[in-house]
Amino acid sequence: MTPFIAEIIGTFLLILLGGGVVANVVLEKTKSADPGWLVITTAWGLAVFVGVVVAGPYSGAHLNPAVSIGLAIAGKFEWVLVPSYILAQFIGAMLGSLIVWIMYKDHFDATEDKELKRAIFCTAPAIRNPLSNIFSEIVGAFVLVFVVLYFTNASLTETSTPIGLGSLGALPVAFLVWSIGLSLGGTTGYAINPARDLGPRIMHALLPIKDKTHSDWSYAWVPVVGPIIGAALAAFLMLALS
Repeated sequence: MTPFIAEIIGTFLLILLGGGVVANVVLEKTKSADPGWLVITTAWGLAVFVGVVVAGPYSGAHLNPAVSIGLAIAGKFEWVLVPSYILAQFIGAMLGSLIVWIMYKDHFDATEDKELKRAIFCTAPAIRNPLSNIFSEIVGAFVLVFVVLYFTNASLTETSTPIGLGSLGALPVAFLVWSIGLSLGGTTGYAINPARDLGPRIMHALLPIKDKTHSDWSYAWVPVVGPIIGAALAAFLMLALS
């Protein structure tokens, strides 16, 4: 498996399981209706674990353009590889959201709330305020990349599983994302990943979803720009402290 394919598969699994839990929680007539934020954040953390376990040995399991950019700024990843990683991450994210829609199509059709349908694909702020919304995304991505740079010093940058614990080496990343979701996710839904948000948002616009609303393009820049800024700040701080 090449790094490009690994990033596609890893990001696909991330969005399949992450978007899947949102669908399972918010759509009508599922067997897991409305269990709460804890279930969503836990499942997203576990989705990261699954994606990292599969992709880690082959690509380092970035699964996130902000991570790839942050690592490149920190000098721990080659800039020449960044475009191919980002392309793979977007492909994986779009495919993952497509399968979520196919799997839950009957429940999409049974759900009247158009914004809940969109929520399976992309994030939206609890209170719409562009300045505070982008600050939230910057902070979340900063924590993600800054901690990754420290607890994985020799991983996520080489073709090895993080921490050197085999598959268990993916657990720290899962716990990190889980913690961010629990502590910082309530303002914007903690996209912290441009591919995770923009890729499925594009699919929301393209798919023939019954009675769907607009894809909220006026907000779409926030979960793209915010995570990249946060990742860059984390990398610059790490370099300053080294």
